[in-house]
Amino acid sequence: MRLSDFDYDLPEGRIALRPAEPRDSARLLVVRPGAGLEDRVVRDLPDLLKPGDALVFNDTRVIPAELVGLRVRGEAAATVHFNLHKRIAEDRWLAFARPAKRLKVGERVRFGPASESIACELAAFDAEVAAKGEGGEVELRFALSGVALDEAIARHGHVPLPPYIAARRADDARDRADYQTVFARFDGSVAAPTAGLHFTPDLLGRLAAKGISQHFVTLHVGAGTFLPVKTEDVRAHRMHAEWGEVSAATVEALDAARAGGGRVVAVGTTSARLLETAARDGALKPFAGETDIFITPGYRFRAVDVLMSNFHLPKSTLFMLVSAFSGLETMRAAYAHAIQSGYRFYSYGDASLLFPDRA
Repeated sequence: MRLSDFDYDLPEGRIALRPAEPRDSARLLVVRPGAGLEDRVVRDLPDLLKPGDALVFNDTRVIPAELVGLRVRGEAAATVHFNLHKRIAEDRWLAFARPAKRLKVGERVRFGPASESIACELAAFDAEVAAKGEGGEVELRFALSGVALDEAIARHGHVPLPPYIAARRADDARDRADYQTVFARFDGSVAAPTAGLHFTPDLLGRLAAKGISQHFVTLHVGAGTFLPVKTEDVRAHRMHAEWGEVSAATVEALDAARAGGGRVVAVGTTSARLLETAARDGALKPFAGETDIFITPGYRFRAVDVLMSNFHLPKSTLFMLVSAFSGLETMRAAYAHAIQSGYRFYSYGDASLLFPDRA
């Protein structure tokens, strides 16, 4: 497979900068391979699924992972932006720095509002550059740890909007709610599981009333989800790793749903990747750990019967995943229809309900 196989042209105006209001009013493109396309809205979901189906959501919570710091050298200071993407200890995070080139190992970085004096709170929220990696990645060792560090990040951090939104507008108070699912529970993500953003309490209640069960897994989405694929030979791409967990209770519930004739409906590629990781040996099993599963056309899905997903960037690993599920030519046609019909793309955009390619 070549990277160019997963390319398409998207007019800039199709990139959504805000979510639909209300959330479940977003458009929903139903994709049934071999049976055409159907334009619906997310609130129609109870009519598109059937009693006994089991929805699987990712209940991770997005943290305000973008920090602005001052690199201090004597009396000189320079602003550096950091996007935290993976916690590796109670006091340490891996982060992408901009600009990273002039950062040196051992240097001190001070965080906090620019209006505060260095002698005050900034001095209590410091970090040291413990190591430097490739592609602007650094390891930060904070003066705070555990809950105290979590609270400082929550107080001073910004919502880590995706690059294609952040390049066009700054984050604001609305994003604190907009870029979080209504069922978010466990802190750890630096990007939202965006298919889940479409659900409202009302929609969840209507789905439950129809006999469609709801279950949760946790995958902490990393900033690596936005890293481009740089190899023309797709097989040479190195997939980023993310931490996830599928509980024994969830496995038991999903097995029971399937045994009763129901389908497992993964809400988002994060839920799908985690479920497929937990089913790598054939049967779905409890799982907790890192996953770097890379799903491309030719992959045989074991745990997911239906997939709800937003529209993904060209040449991305996520577009490859949905192409593996419903077929590359089917998805190319679906995306062309969505562009022509005015669907809104990416994290704050519209959604698709995908059925598998049985060929």
